[in-house]
Amino acid sequence: MPKILIVGGGYAGFYTAWKLEKWLRSGEAAVTMVDPLPYMTYQPFLPEVAAGSIEPRHAVVSHRRHLKKTNVISAKVSYVNHAEKTATITPPIGEPYEFKYDIVVVTAGSVSRTFPIPGVADQAIGLKTIEEAVAIRNRVLTNFDRASALPAGPERERLLTFVVVGGGFAGIEVFAELRSFATSLLTLYPEISFEDTTFHLIEAMGRIMPEVSLKTSLWVIDNLAGRGAQIHLDTQLTSAVDGKIELSSGETFETDLIVWTAGVMANPTIVRHTDLPIEERGRLQVRADLRVGTEDDIVADAWGAGDVSAVPDLSGGGVGGNCVPNAQNAVRQGKLLAKNLVAVLRGEAPTQYLHKNLGAVAGLGVGVGVFQSGNLAITGLPAWFAHRGYHGLAMPSWERKLRVIGGWINNVFLGRDVVSLSATANPRAVFEEFVLRPKPTVPAAAPAAKAPNAPRAPRAPRKPTVEAAAPDTAAPVTKAPAAQAPVAEKAAAEASASK
Repeated sequence: MPKILIVGGGYAGFYTAWKLEKWLRSGEAAVTMVDPLPYMTYQPFLPEVAAGSIEPRHAVVSHRRHLKKTNVISAKVSYVNHAEKTATITPPIGEPYEFKYDIVVVTAGSVSRTFPIPGVADQAIGLKTIEEAVAIRNRVLTNFDRASALPAGPERERLLTFVVVGGGFAGIEVFAELRSFATSLLTLYPEISFEDTTFHLIEAMGRIMPEVSLKTSLWVIDNLAGRGAQIHLDTQLTSAVDGKIELSSGETFETDLIVWTAGVMANPTIVRHTDLPIEERGRLQVRADLRVGTEDDIVADAWGAGDVSAVPDLSGGGVGGNCVPNAQNAVRQGKLLAKNLVAVLRGEAPTQYLHKNLGAVAGLGVGVGVFQSGNLAITGLPAWFAHRGYHGLAMPSWERKLRVIGGWINNVFLGRDVVSLSATANPRAVFEEFVLRPKPTVPAAAPAAKAPNAPRAPRAPRKPTVEAAAPDTAAPVTKAPAAQAPVAEKAAAEASASK
């Protein structure tokens, strides 16, 4: 039975394993999936998680709960040696070990792409994981709590200034959602006014959201400007040291939250540690049928999909001839990869990946959205319903769909949950503060050291002692002490006088 190894459990990896469980016959292949995280993150929901509209656990899909027939390993693949068909698996605890496979599927996804800007590595936070989205939400709430207790001044202004870098879909969505979130908080913080909150989005290009038309993108800019949010176009971030923002336009201000969404790159853990072919932009070289290789050369038993792979876009709408690294392509590629892999196992021909972008939809805060499909553009409340309807149905499994949609319905009647859980970053802090610890033991004093070759003091003579006579034994005659002699002489004189 061939062993199939799936490297990465994100969109493409999860859907590949999910569909293989459905289409493989019993005993036809053994599937193993390796990923450091025990869940798949539905990334389009991260802006709403950051804004408190979705419960964080509802935006992820458990691997073990939904992959019943797949061997799931929570570890990292640190090297893929396809020449020998072995992968080095590095678990969080223990030594790395070799895993033998027959077929490898590389779906390791992408990570945030950054630039060597001073301060970014120390101050900014990305938006690729559920943990980052939760941290952003906690930071906003914590800053409101702190600012409400401060008088007007530089520190209060810094806490209420929020910055997003990157004007793509992810950047605009989290920027708009945070603006909506902050506005909703004002009713709970009477000490803070709308004018006290400041939002800046920094984009190096001359427009935002390249997936929609220029007219639609201008509508988004106008809408956000009317909500008190400022977008800096044709502007680069030059420094963020200690939270002090310096822009190429010369403008400077201070902030306590910088969200970085300026692009992604293929996961370097895999593409830099494998003998599989890598193209010039650092992605896995993949054919249109999702087999690794080029048009003229196929690497046998190796497949790739998702953000880590350069998949040719046969529709002609891609960037540089390849598919855009987004969730829409990753999900569809994962499904087709599973189908093609099963076909090749059974001696059939694979199918090429061809997907025409049906449109783009984005949420811009509660009640505001934008939808673009060809020349058709919808904005405002109808687009917001389209956004939630599309992603609510696209979420894998009905169990996850019901949790997310149920949370949205609860928010209509109960509002967003506005409790910061930033203390979870150090859950033992309170315990450590008040825990009773044993007192340190005081070491016993060491005896005084004797001087070398010192003369010993003379020992005092012992006084003689009178021993008690044992029974039926004559007591030894002992000499009376000198103090008792006069008494004995007096008794002898009285005896002779009586005679």
